[in-house]
Amino acid sequence: MIARIATALALFAVVITTGVQAAGLVAVRSVEAAPVVAVQPTRVADVVLLGAGFDAGLRQGMVFTVARSGVQIAEIVLVDLRPRASAALILQLAPDQSIRAGDTATVKTLKV
Repeated sequence: MIARIATALALFAVVITTGVQAAGLVAVRSVEAAPVVAVQPTRVADVVLLGAGFDAGLRQGMVFTVARSGVQIAEIVLVDLRPRASAALILQLAPDQSIRAGDTATVKTLKV
């Protein structure tokens, strides 16, 4: 189980080291939103790769909502960061939905 997550994170590291531009990752200057660039399924958990990282102000443990066409479909938590990319695990997923490349992740905020 742990080995599959480690494999996904190793793939994440390869994507980062082989070229951020080639992988379709883009630098995001604001912590407000980050594009989903890939989802790596494993036996234990799916790893969601985002096209923004530490340089954009993201930090480990931040919770994001994932939306497609303005409809919220999931919540994710950041577990690993690089300067221009990050990896997250899925906390909640709407019924009959899946996270896909091209979805948008935004920081979850509390409404007061």
